Amino acid sequence: MSRVLLETRDLTVRFGGHVAVDSVSCAFRSGELTAIVGPNGAGKTTYFNLISGQIPAASGRVALDGRDITRASVSQRTALGIGRAFQLTNLFPNLSVLENVRLVMQARSKTGFRLLTMAASLHDLTEQAEAVLARVRLLDRAGQTVSALSHGDQRKLEVALLIALDPLVYMFDEPTAGMSVDEAPVVLDLIADLKAQTDRTILLVEHKMDVIRSLADRIIVLHNGALAADGPPAEVMASAVVQEAYMGKDLADV
Repeated sequence: MSRVLLETRDLTVRFGGHVAVDSVSCAFRSGELTAIVGPNGAGKTTYFNLISGQIPAASGRVALDGRDITRASVSQRTALGIGRAFQLTNLFPNLSVLENVRLVMQARSKTGFRLLTMAASLHDLTEQAEAVLARVRLLDRAGQTVSALSHGDQRKLEVALLIALDPLVYMFDEPTAGMSVDEAPVVLDLIADLKAQTDRTILLVEHKMDVIRSLADRIIVLHNGALAADGPPAEVMASAVVQEAYMGKDLADV
């Protein structure tokens, strides 16, 4: 039976006089992929930032698997099980593809961040890192410096880092942004594979409705920082409040 892995209660943040996220309460269950949609400036990325700890909440609460993490730092939340991929890649550009993944493996296994020459002797971690790279189709680029990768391959590597982290909650902020038509399906297939792990939950900020239709079990809509709709994709996309939030446009065309 699925359980609540992540919950926000009355989560709120203000920037000056502007309420960017306004008392948002949501519970996210294991085995569920939730798409978070809304017009530009609706508060989607800010809501992500509150959950992952990039910005502190003005009020409200964030709980992970029943544990209050509202005051926890980004690194503490990561250690507890929140993994996030950013709209802009967040990698170690001067290290190799393999070294990026292996460092995450070291952190998760509590081996520690040793000198890379010492890390090279950690054969088990290297094999695990190579297995992850094979999943994201980057094994043939394992020795390449990250800064030399294409944008699409950097996005795939960021997914690899999340897989290596093995979090309870996967957070993807527009994972296919800037990717070519040929590259995007690889990342979407990986997210579908992660969804099959029924003891995890996935949050996805995405504008492409074809992506949402193919992956989402649930859609929540933010508008002016507030929760405007929450439910099954077909029901939410047909709702009057969503049509109004998108300025009268059919959500499928947004």
